[in-house]
Amino acid sequence: MTPHTQAPNRQTLYVGIALLLGIAFGEALNLSLGAGDPLLSQIVAVLSVLTDIFLRLVKMIIAPLVFATLVVGMAKMGDIQTVGRIGLKAMLWFFSASLLSLLLGMLLVNLFEPGHALHIALPPVEASSGLPNVKPTLSNFVAHIFPKSIAEAMAANEILQIVVFSMFFGIACASLGELAHPVVKLLDSLAHIMLKVTSYVMHYAPVAVFAAMAAVISQQGIGVLLSYGKFIGEFYFGLFVLCGLLGGFACLFLGRRVLSLLRHIREPMLLAFGTASSESAYPKLLQQLERFGCDEKVCGLVLPLGYSFNLDGSMMYMTFAVLFIAQAYGIDMPLPDQLLMLLVLLFTSKGVAGVPRASLIVIAATLSLFKIPEAGLLLLLGIDQILDMGRSATNVFGNSIASALVSRWEKALR
Repeated sequence: MTPHTQAPNRQTLYVGIALLLGIAFGEALNLSLGAGDPLLSQIVAVLSVLTDIFLRLVKMIIAPLVFATLVVGMAKMGDIQTVGRIGLKAMLWFFSASLLSLLLGMLLVNLFEPGHALHIALPPVEASSGLPNVKPTLSNFVAHIFPKSIAEAMAANEILQIVVFSMFFGIACASLGELAHPVVKLLDSLAHIMLKVTSYVMHYAPVAVFAAMAAVISQQGIGVLLSYGKFIGEFYFGLFVLCGLLGGFACLFLGRRVLSLLRHIREPMLLAFGTASSESAYPKLLQQLERFGCDEKVCGLVLPLGYSFNLDGSMMYMTFAVLFIAQAYGIDMPLPDQLLMLLVLLFTSKGVAGVPRASLIVIAATLSLFKIPEAGLLLLLGIDQILDMGRSATNVFGNSIASALVSRWEKALR
């Protein structure tokens, strides 16, 4: 586990240093030049290029990563005749918990409004994007979801179309069983390769963080950071409320054994928190759940599915992040748009692996879908590691509750 834990810590240090340097450099520019100085505009333009490189690299990963992880996650259901009942119970719980996470996140971010204090101007390029103003008719909505060509959908990074194709593909792989194993193994390798590419891209993150923070602080001043402290506090409050609700529901079926479950999973949760990766806690979590009394067969199915379909902390973060960025740019998202965003996130987030900062990929796709400037993603990149620690631990907690509940419903809890 040593290499697995060292890399995120080293990355945290680099991003933290870049964040501080970006703040100092931005404040120095703000004090020496001022908001209306032409030289400042030129410097900000150069910094924007550095951030744009990172955004392009993140978008480059979207299509192959979503396709590979989602198909492998669906195919891991195995023989539908033998595991269909367990899989159905698990998936019903996953979608219910995901919907709860998204709704709670939407409620809290609308209640607290952490982004409204930023007042960041919209990027000029968005004003002249040349995108046609198409009304959201039913035919356009259907055309946007269902692909006529998977190659075209991947080339255009149409996330919803990729998800629809991946679901059909994954279900077909699961039903074919042994015959589809070579393809599933190939896609599993592809998923790991793309996750490795993601880790490479994240090495550039400190440069992007420095450029993003310097650009924001040079134009807004250091006072803009007060909203970040507010955002972090409100997000962690939301995670505690979410864990309380999930734990409370589990009490209805497990009773006082919930406390025993918490004692068993505290080490995997701490590991996930320290590494900002719920994936790093997987082996220990599986071991501890079996020690708690969960059925080995149930855990073997529910946990792998949960790591693709049940990332409760990440789901809440996606809602927080999208609405925070919209608020920061002064973009009003009416309730119908927010509910549509929840549905989009409910499906597009499925298959996102529990690795550091993987949620940024889905957030970038969602921002693009709702015409919110993708550069807003960089507003949160500097504090993303802090947020990732909390949501990774929450992901572990959510999957532990799911495994225990499905074991109980299957009358297989010892």
